[in-house]
Amino acid sequence: MDPYPLDKIEITPGRSGADRFTKASYPIRYGRWTEIKTPDYLFQFNLNGEIRHICGLNGNWPHPAEWLKRTDGNDWIYFSTGGYSGVFSILGEYYRPCLPYPSNSVWEYDPFADSRIPEAIGALSALQQQLGRLPADGMPPEIAGFCRLAAGRDSVALQSRADELHRIIGTQISVLPPDTRHVDYSVIPVMMADGCLYQCKFCSIKSRRSYSLRSRQMIRQQILEMQSFYGADLPNYNALFLGNHDALAAGLDKICQTATEAYAAFGFEASYMKNPTLFLFGSVDSFLKADRTLFEALNCQPFYTYINIGLESADRTTLKLLNKPLKIMNIESAFSRMLDINRRYPSIEVTANFLMGNGLPPEHYQSIIELTRNRLN
Repeated sequence: MDPYPLDKIEITPGRSGADRFTKASYPIRYGRWTEIKTPDYLFQFNLNGEIRHICGLNGNWPHPAEWLKRTDGNDWIYFSTGGYSGVFSILGEYYRPCLPYPSNSVWEYDPFADSRIPEAIGALSALQQQLGRLPADGMPPEIAGFCRLAAGRDSVALQSRADELHRIIGTQISVLPPDTRHVDYSVIPVMMADGCLYQCKFCSIKSRRSYSLRSRQMIRQQILEMQSFYGADLPNYNALFLGNHDALAAGLDKICQTATEAYAAFGFEASYMKNPTLFLFGSVDSFLKADRTLFEALNCQPFYTYINIGLESADRTTLKLLNKPLKIMNIESAFSRMLDINRRYPSIEVTANFLMGNGLPPEHYQSIIELTRNRLN
């Protein structure tokens, strides 16, 4: 549909972008949305009338290729170029996500300290008030319906939606697997377990609860309620996160049943976004204990599956400092198995985390070099 001019703004419903996630040094928009262009900003709303992206247009914006994205948990993420060569050489990504809180940040740059960023979020509120005042008479029905919907999704309503999401899954998501960057962090979460096995001292995002699996009934109820929660915007999703910190420990039957039921309930087969993807965390112990039949079953799922394992270090002194109750031989075995799984199964990719930062012993970095230099290209 062509842009509809209205009171110094242009509304364009039915916009559509790429249907597959890809890596590019320029902004790419995915899925379907409705767009509003004002003299100063470009606002993009999802199919539920909720704001999804904001980008500045008037030259008073940090960088024309950077943008704000709102998550389903009602957090704002600023995507910064950070200097293309620097970010790409470190991460293999062209953009770095900047969060509005410090616990998960790996960058010193804080765009939210720049007054232009909160001003853009404030402009959204002003736009929604403007939409609410517009008379529906004479508007095309699609435009009038969108204006009512978007005007009602103000900051209070969006926070209420996020609270409802957290109620459905029974928790907040403190961290997503780093591999979710491959789908622009757009995942539907289904919690299979609570707590974590190790309670490592260094970790600032862990749950204090002891590890426990959720029942099949609780998981099915989540899937049903999430189907209703996402509603009209479901075609914009093709990725599933099985949470929370160690879904791999749930075992073959529970993982595959949950993935299969979610795939059907969320309509991933008919989604606008192609190439469905599955994400989950695993611990060293759950990874080493997993039977080969689990990986064979995951490889046959209609997803490409990412499993992220927290190895952190292969140095005994460092593991003790981190209060991570693992033996070096287990770390080494998990790394070797990761490489074997990645070679053996074309639809599975296991990734590992290693710590970097101040205060770690020199032996820590040497242990990573020794672990990887003769095994990776």
